[in-house]
This record gives sequence, C-alpha cells and structure tokens, in this order.
Amino acid sequence: RSGKLTPSHVAKNIIAVLEECDKSTPPLRAIVQWDREQIMLMAEASTARYKNKCTLSHLDGIPVCLKEEFKVVPYRHRVGTEYLGTEPETEDATVAKKLRDAGAIIIGVSNMHELGTGTTGCNPNGYHKIPRNPYKPNHYTGGSSSGSAAAVAAGLCPVAIGTDGGGSVRIPASFCGVVGLKGTFGRISSHGCLPLSYSTVSVGPICTSVADAAIVYSVLAEPDPLCPYGLKQPKATLTNMCAPDLKGLKLGVDWTFFKACDAEVLSLCEKAVDYLQSLGASVVEVFLPEMEEVRVAHGITILSEMRDFLQPDFNKHFQQLNLETRISLALACQFTALDYITANRQRTRSMGFLQEIFSTVNCILTPATASTAPRIHDSDLVAGFSDFSLTVRAMRFMQLGNFTGIPGLVVPVGYSAAGLPINLQVMTKWWDEAMLLRIGLKLEQFRHQTKKPSIYYDILA
Repeated sequence: RSGKLTPSHVAKNIIAVLEECDKSTPPLRAIVQWDREQIMLMAEASTARYKNKCTLSHLDGIPVCLKEEFKVVPYRHRVGTEYLGTEPETEDATVAKKLRDAGAIIIGVSNMHELGTGTTGCNPNGYHKIPRNPYKPNHYTGGSSSGSAAAVAAGLCPVAIGTDGGGSVRIPASFCGVVGLKGTFGRISSHGCLPLSYSTVSVGPICTSVADAAIVYSVLAEPDPLCPYGLKQPKATLTNMCAPDLKGLKLGVDWTFFKACDAEVLSLCEKAVDYLQSLGASVVEVFLPEMEEVRVAHGITILSEMRDFLQPDFNKHFQQLNLETRISLALACQFTALDYITANRQRTRSMGFLQEIFSTVNCILTPATASTAPRIHDSDLVAGFSDFSLTVRAMRFMQLGNFTGIPGLVVPVGYSAAGLPINLQVMTKWWDEAMLLRIGLKLEQFRHQTKKPSIYYDILA
C-alpha cells in the first residue's frame, strides 16, 4: 500500500529464487511446476490495482502456491505421480479460483507425497524428487503436503494450500516450523482436488503466521455448490479472535495421550500449555476414549477409500508407482467391507464422545507430532522409504481430527536441541475455527524467538 514495493517487484524476486533453489545442493524441490509468464501476468495486474487503489482483498498481490493435488490452470494435475496429468489443466479447482479472484499471485504448484499416501514427503520419482526441510536439508519436510510447507518455511510465499486426510497439512507444517490449519470437514471446498479419500480429507492453509491463516480461511471458507460436504455449514466468522486474553476458556488435555511423544517434544509442549494457562485459561483434564480403536479405524477408512478410488491406477500403472505407494495400496486391499463398516461405527462412537467432551471444554490440546522430522537416508533418494512405525508416530495426534471431521491448528512453539521445529496442536468442535485461531494467536507468542531456517529466501529484498 505504501508503494515501496510492487507485486511485480516481488514476483521478479520469486522467479529468480525459483530458478536458483533447484540448482542448489541439495535442491529444495518445493515448487515442482511454475511458469514465469503466468506469475508476471498476475503480478502486473495486481500492481495496476494497487496503483489505482482498487485492490480485490487482503490477498491481492500475495504470492501463494497450491499442492499438486489441486487442479490449477495451466499446470499438470500430476498428484505426485509420473503418470497423471498428461495434459495441462484448463479448469481451476474451487480454491485456486477463489485465490485468483482475491488477486493472489499463484507462483506454481507444490511437491507432494505420491498420491498423498505417506507422511514424510518422500517421492523419488522423476518429476518430483524429495523436498528438503528448510531447517535441516538432510531431514524430511513431512507429508503429504510436503512442498507446500517447505515453500512457506523457505520464504518462497507466505501462504500455501494443502489437503489433510491423516495429518497431511499439520504434519509438514509442524516438521517445517510453520502454522497449519485443517478446517472442519467440508468447510473449505475440495472440488477440483483428486478425491483420494472422500470422508477424511479436509482442505486448509499452511502459513507463516496465525493471522495469515485467518485471512486465508476468511477468503476460502464458505459453501460451494460443487462440493456437497460443506453445503449446510454455518457462516464462517472470526468472532473474538483478537480478544486480549484467554479468560474463561477451558483447555482440555488428556495427559496420558498427550505424553505419548519424545521427551523434547513433551517438555516444550507442556511449557506452552502452562503459558496459555498464564493468560487466564484453565486446563481441564479430559479422557479421550478408544484412541487405539480410532487409530485403527481411521487407517482402515482412509486406506480403503484410497484403494477404492485408485484400483484402476493400481492395476494399470503399478510399475510407475513408487514402491512405498505399492505397499500401502497392497495392504489396503486386505481390508474387507465388514472392516470398513465396523470402522465407521467407531467413527459414530468417537463423534459422540467428542460432543460430550466439547460440552465441558473449549478445545483439546496435544503435541502436533510425537517426534521431530526424520532424517533422509541416501537410499531414500533412489528407492524411497517406508516405515509404518514412523508413520504411526507422525499421525498419532492427527487421526482423531480426520476421523471425526473436527478442525485442528498447529502452531510452532520452539525447537529441539538439534534445531528441528516442534509444534503444539489445538482442536475444537465442528465449525469453531474462530476459537482455534483465537487460541492460536496467543500460543504463537509463546515462542519468543523464531530461528531462521538454513534455506531461506527474502523475496521482499
């Protein structure tokens, strides 16, 4: 607004960075498809709007990227594979259209775990390669919205859009030390996104700050006639988001569940809870029942739905799939219709338990992930990587939100001794993202120092 910078100036910086970051050793591999002409067209249109004082929204001129799972004109809808997206897209996903209509500059589409089937971001195929964690380039970003989190953490853009069926927004945001919001199931339209799992996946932003996440949420959250899941949703608001304190709020913690994480993660997350308490909130001990059943039932549900949708791909493109994807889809075909039905009965039970819990507390707090980002081994670059015990640890605190559809927000609270980011998670009742953002804004103040990642680009220079 001051005129010191223009969107065109920022866009030129971003193009220079995009050319540079994949020539580095190792290459960042956050953005996998981009187009200089497209970026400059959007930037020049935004620059003209600022000059004429007729901007479209708070996002006008702001650089954003979208996970390759979304259709974005004119890029290829590869969804992390070598075989999909043989032709450039001609129609935007709803979220891409909304961002365009808001004046945002789409800088490209971001890397992802092949078909969203994992939590590391390991994708050794020819088009993608493994994105690097900006804090420690020899560690994973987390997945499956891997490139989205890396792009934000490395400074390429302050906003990236991901999808989250088992932590795929919140895990990479946590491993890369940025903010990740999984909206209530159906809150943000998933139209134009490959329907890998139709009952667990929510859409949400990965951002540099909670305020940025709130801005993006306010632009994207509304019913979409093309997406049936969110048609009956209540109006999205940011009510009381900027309240001066947390007086009167009850923060629910199941300490047995909360403590199922590494000692470093636990120590920092406990201190963050104490900090929220110092702002006037009270911590109430709650019991989250049947969490082992939730873990198994969510796994059965998401894998069964993915296997159902990807059956033709599994048969036709088996040799083109990464080894890890083949393992996951082969495992998924062992589940029966009875398993799937039983899992969904568990979903009904768990939603009932949560309704009771949210009648007594405003939110549930957990660590975001049980451990920090795992290391990338040399063999992973060639053959990929599969470790179910690590996947379970990454997803431990994520699955409840995906299985029951409640929203979740992960916020950075500090770093491990090795310098890897650690986040805390806040979950609230369905459609109450305003409460998430209110608590998140305060939680953000707990981390008094933000360490600069080892890979970082200043696009405002």
